[in-house]
Amino acid sequence: MALAGLPIEDRKGILDLLSQIRQRMLTPERLRQYDKDEVFPEDVIRELLGPKIGLQLLFIPEEYGGMGGGARDIAAVSEEMAKICLGVATAFLAIHLGTDPILVGATEAQKEKWLTKLAEGDAIVAYAVTEPEAGSNLSNLKTTASPVLDDQGEVTGYRINGTKQFISNGGYADFLTVLAQTAEGPSFFIVEKSMEGFHPGKPEEKHGIRSSNTAALAFDNVFVPVENLVGGVPGQGLAQANEVFGYTRLMVAAFGLGAGVAALDKVIPFAKERVQFGSPLIEKQGYTHKLILPFVAKLEAARAYIDEVAARIDSGETDLQLEGSLAKLFATEVGNACADAAIQALGGYGYIREYDVEKIKRDVKITTIYEGTSEIQQLIISTFRWREEVKSKGGFYESLAQHMDAVHESHPDVKADTLAGIIRLLSRLFEEAHQAKATRQQHVMFQLATLASVVETGAALLNKMARGDDADPTRAEHLRLCARINTAFCAQTACSIASEILYGSGQWSSAEAKAILETVQFDYGPSQAGLIPDMDQLRTML
Repeated sequence: MALAGLPIEDRKGILDLLSQIRQRMLTPERLRQYDKDEVFPEDVIRELLGPKIGLQLLFIPEEYGGMGGGARDIAAVSEEMAKICLGVATAFLAIHLGTDPILVGATEAQKEKWLTKLAEGDAIVAYAVTEPEAGSNLSNLKTTASPVLDDQGEVTGYRINGTKQFISNGGYADFLTVLAQTAEGPSFFIVEKSMEGFHPGKPEEKHGIRSSNTAALAFDNVFVPVENLVGGVPGQGLAQANEVFGYTRLMVAAFGLGAGVAALDKVIPFAKERVQFGSPLIEKQGYTHKLILPFVAKLEAARAYIDEVAARIDSGETDLQLEGSLAKLFATEVGNACADAAIQALGGYGYIREYDVEKIKRDVKITTIYEGTSEIQQLIISTFRWREEVKSKGGFYESLAQHMDAVHESHPDVKADTLAGIIRLLSRLFEEAHQAKATRQQHVMFQLATLASVVETGAALLNKMARGDDADPTRAEHLRLCARINTAFCAQTACSIASEILYGSGQWSSAEAKAILETVQFDYGPSQAGLIPDMDQLRTML
């Protein structure tokens, strides 16, 4: 099936362009200064949007003057931008995010007007949804949009009143897509910065992504003409927001991946050059096997899953909100942990500004928070996978386990059989939690979501390895080792979570918990076979 998006050569051309932009406009010295002074580089962002670069054309359909890039293209660009600077990347993604309600829900006339304006490089855009008291609960909106009627009783516009919080680009946006409550339900409106009564607040002083602008917004009786109601029909806002969550959360997952890779790009050269006690740090197991190699493997799993979901989007699949949540949960948590380990890996230098990893750590933390916190993702994943398992009578995960069995048949040396066993363990845990009503315990559900994210990303990595996507033998061996190592870590996570749920939740006696684990017949010992030699070998390939 033909996939939406750009030819691979065009995508590579954009990534090459980003490399040139990095060297010319976003040097490490300049980025450190933006971070130190909390400067939003408006001139840089507008140059990225301008006619000479036009990076925003990637996500605008061709009929409105864009390039018509697909999810795989935008994920690749998101990862690359995150490797440069997550603050700048956030500013750019916010433009895309602010455009999404128009892309999915606007009338043809609205698309022609606003997308063309964006394609021409005339606008920074913001997505104004989050509120002080609503957080991730979009249904708890306080901002209102009241209809304004003419003498004939026809709606001519709306008066918007309320506040928004934590809005990326909020202080610099030329127009915003604002979610407000109407009598018919939440609705998106396009608000221009020049409209009377719109007041952006002062920039927030932030822990990280300090080169992005984050501001509170106030709407004081702002009149918005009816033609700025996205889609022309009130009450469609939540549907429009939910339609793009799978997509936008996938891009934040790519941010987490990119930040983790950026941290490793700092640590690995340091480890090769830094000599301690007579040999480079890269040769010391206590260093590499704790602070580098687990993240090399896990970030490969994150990339494989992001690529897999992006390809599904580009094939025309819809309703991938859960998959976007799962990608975001896994990739951002791994990226955050990787950046933390990078500080430790550089020792005292890791704590110093000029070595950059402390900035990466401060920046990447937000990826576990914005576009829905990790806890919101755990809630989504556990709820939907639980329902899927019950509806299919265990068939959903059994199908995935059988697929891993098939991978094991063709590639018996990559521990796909181990992952099949872990998947069946997860399925049994969902079944037992359902029957014992342990699904009422949020902690249990969150742990099941964590395990789901580990096994599904692990399966994606094994699939990628088995397909032989990388013709280069060195790269193929790298993936094989990462798949084995990642699966061993999956098994460690699975045993910890299974024990905590079955023995720690209070729903089962020790004898019952032991019996459940025995009937699953997951053998933990073989899952760890060769883990240390595998990491030894992977270390030589860095």
